[in-house]
Amino acid sequence: MKKEDMNIVIVGHVDHGKSTLMGRLLADTDSLPEGKLEQVKETCRRNSKPFEYAFLLDALKDEQAQGITIDTARCFFKTEKRDYIILDAPGHIEFLKNMITGASRAEAALLMIDAKEGVQENSRRHAYMLSMLGIHQIAVVINKMDLVDYSQEVFEKVKAEYLEFLKQIDITPKFVLPVSAFEGDNIVSASDKMPWYDGMTILDVLDAFECEQPHADQAFRMPVQDVYKFTRNGDDRRIVAGTIETGTIKKGDEVVFYPSGKRSHVKNIEVFNADPIELGQPEMAIGFTMQEQIYIKRGELMCIAGQKVPQTSSRIQANVFWLGKENLEPGKVYFLKIGAEKVKMEVEEVKRVINSSNLDSRVSKKFVGRNEVGEVILRTDKPIAFDLVKDIAGTSRFVIVDNYEIAGGGIITASLADENKEIREETILRNMKWENSAISMEERQEHYAQKPILIMITGPRSTGKKTLAKMLERDLLDHGRYVYYMGMGSYLYGVGADTKRSLSPNHKEQIRRLGEVANLMLDAGTIMIATATDLTKQDCKILETVVDRDISFILIGEDNPNNLAPDMQLADADYEKNIFKIKNMLKDNGNIF
Repeated sequence: MKKEDMNIVIVGHVDHGKSTLMGRLLADTDSLPEGKLEQVKETCRRNSKPFEYAFLLDALKDEQAQGITIDTARCFFKTEKRDYIILDAPGHIEFLKNMITGASRAEAALLMIDAKEGVQENSRRHAYMLSMLGIHQIAVVINKMDLVDYSQEVFEKVKAEYLEFLKQIDITPKFVLPVSAFEGDNIVSASDKMPWYDGMTILDVLDAFECEQPHADQAFRMPVQDVYKFTRNGDDRRIVAGTIETGTIKKGDEVVFYPSGKRSHVKNIEVFNADPIELGQPEMAIGFTMQEQIYIKRGELMCIAGQKVPQTSSRIQANVFWLGKENLEPGKVYFLKIGAEKVKMEVEEVKRVINSSNLDSRVSKKFVGRNEVGEVILRTDKPIAFDLVKDIAGTSRFVIVDNYEIAGGGIITASLADENKEIREETILRNMKWENSAISMEERQEHYAQKPILIMITGPRSTGKKTLAKMLERDLLDHGRYVYYMGMGSYLYGVGADTKRSLSPNHKEQIRRLGEVANLMLDAGTIMIATATDLTKQDCKILETVVDRDISFILIGEDNPNNLAPDMQLADADYEKNIFKIKNMLKDNGNIF
């Protein structure tokens, strides 16, 4: 019978003995490769350097020279009960990003405190990050007891101070134990140097931790990494690819993709360079062919129908640990990466900022500074699919990118209603009930030699939008494209007539219906061109929610009064030049070929 697996992370302030503890564990349990211990001891002897167990892990020259761990080291370790992957996370303040990376994969943690130095800044900061990452199985290891003559008084003092801090962040450690990693006290066997302590050793503590619910038993989640279309040698497969986060999946399962809500059934489970398999399991990099061909985008979250449904919204409440050089603040555009999705994001509100070292809490602060924790509300430029940290931790975690660097990370604690919640729910229902044609989109694209797109031209009145749209339609048609122009008048006095006649016209509904018309046209494989005066950001979001395929927003005129982020902004004078630019954009995007 296969033993349990568990990931453990060891964290703590710099030089509090994390690597030494790992090295000692490996050495005292005969888990090292044969001759490794003697080899490292001999290297130290030749270099006139005292041997340290940390050198068994800190193999990089610059790490040994500086005496600090730079990246997250991993080692594999076994007891009779289970197999472990133990992660040694950096303690130095400059390497906190690396520490978060290591800790995010762990189910339990050993938090190291130097008995002589006591509780330090990073001792508090690391505990806060473990709490944020949802790791609540923690053992506090008070190390280097040999440097304080194995004093019970020192142990109790450090223990009391740290437990008081942990209480404030709702962490109750399962164990607190005194050890000397260097001397081997209470690591594998009980020490006779601390007769006042009759608790567990490190080995006992590790085996006493409880494994979390196996990922295979949770609801199925797989972020869509990409969709691959094969064409050579009669291979016409269209494969949805990604890495399974949680749950299992088998041939024939009905799947739902969020936030679009599109449904299909698994035809085959594909793996690289091998025959199809029967069952997909967590951490497998895998691909699926579908019975019903549907249009899926990178970043969607693949789930199984009938299981727990993920959250979808463009507004989230989150806890963020900020490591950026510049403050995290409202009014600036960042990128949020969750699963395989990457979207633009702004801070809507900073609700509370906490100094992770002393837990000083400030409600009135308007930004989150370096090494601070913020409780924030974030707004993304389009809906994302996710879970809350209390439900499925892996699909609740995200990072924030600022100036091409990861500047922070966090967990989603709540899904908040946004202005398009009802429209999104209607769109999801529409996609679930959609009757697919017997002609696939690939067949239409191949037949028409084009990929459908909505070209939405906007700007102030009297900027020549309609003239440009009609000339673009004529040019595309003359070159063999299937294209249709629809002006707002054609729509408002037809499909949208009831919204126009109302005493208080429902602008939001008008834009939604425009999106539905466009969605039908694009599903038929057509390039659709539409014009509208002064679209707002909210109008664009509604269209992006409703229209299930490519949209390109083109702004005409020198000004941008609504602060749109158009795909292209054009002067309103030279029609032929503007048509040339638009066609080049369509070619670059693969819409015409």
